[in-house]
Amino acid sequence: MTDDDYPNTRRFLQGRSREALTAREKGVLEGLVERTERFTGPHVILERGTLLQQSTMLIEGFVARVIHAEGKRHIVALHVPGDFVDLHAFTLKRLDHDVVSIGTVQIGYAPHARIEEVLRTEPNLARMLWYSTLLDAAMHREWIMKLERLSADGRVAHLVAELWRRLDFVDLASAGGFPLPLTQQELADACGTTSVHMNRVVRKLRETGVVDISRGQVTVLDSQALWALGSFDPAYLYGNGPLKLT
Repeated sequence: MTDDDYPNTRRFLQGRSREALTAREKGVLEGLVERTERFTGPHVILERGTLLQQSTMLIEGFVARVIHAEGKRHIVALHVPGDFVDLHAFTLKRLDHDVVSIGTVQIGYAPHARIEEVLRTEPNLARMLWYSTLLDAAMHREWIMKLERLSADGRVAHLVAELWRRLDFVDLASAGGFPLPLTQQELADACGTTSVHMNRVVRKLRETGVVDISRGQVTVLDSQALWALGSFDPAYLYGNGPLKLT
């Protein structure tokens, strides 16, 4: 069997440690998804405080974790296909933030009863599920540090570099860039600035030959300059590198 035989979960941990799963375990993982759903525009998939009996696998598209504070929207995480977006809802049951679709997305729902069965009977797969939530935590730590240390153009560069690497893991990026349906307002919400300032930053990055972000597409013009501007070290993503899971 190939990963194409697992249409809903074939990108889970792809590019990281998916090879640690046996074909049988991949089948069990695929069986966690009870149903799928597609959204073609902005939609609150999970609302803060709602009692949850299922967790969400992102199959296609992008979703954001969103917190509203003092009349402003803050995007505190972005998810790409293959991410188990809210696996931690299995234990928390109620999230402290919204999960919102960006552009067209397809998601799969995994009932908590099925996840509980996996935790009882599939120790290696359970470890991989736990590992995926810890990857989220690693990215959160990196975002916090970069938001504090970098200027607005550095934050955008870091975000672009991270998404480029994460999408490359799951074969959704090319050597020249990747699709990105975020608006400039959404980029601003993710980078802690305003849409007006984001417009200036995007123009500066294009004019200085670093990266072009336009019409739903990111075109990387100078990868070394991008990484340097964003102080980007991909080790925290746990792909091939010094922190890779063995």
